[in-house]
Amino acid sequence: MTPPSDAAGVRLTPHYGVALGTLVLALACLGLLPVWGGAPWLALGLGLIGLFLALQTALLRLEFTADGLVVWRQATELRRFPYSAWLGWKLFWPGLPVLFYFREQRSIHLLPVLFDATTLRHQLDQHLRHLTAPDA
Repeated sequence: MTPPSDAAGVRLTPHYGVALGTLVLALACLGLLPVWGGAPWLALGLGLIGLFLALQTALLRLEFTADGLVVWRQATELRRFPYSAWLGWKLFWPGLPVLFYFREQRSIHLLPVLFDATTLRHQLDQHLRHLTAPDA
């Protein structure tokens, strides 16, 4: 397996917005501890999720090729999703996209948007014209 290259397809640049947003929520929960009188586990849980999302943002890459979406972890191909197997897709909350849903013939996927959402939307529109356009 070869690492992604610009000639092979379009790689999405990482975007740390979801990870940073989760970490900000964790800090906000810490600030509310005196008001709530406890529940530091919520802040800790959100903080761990935020750190996990930041790590995933640093390690994972999505690449749109001529025939499918490829998921990479650094130079290792993890999975390939051929466009011919897709039944639908949707970006949740278009103004502030944080979740990406797509359905294949055999499975459903719900992913945090750890990549540039504008390029993601553009590539989905370009490669999946055969699908009904999702709601705005």
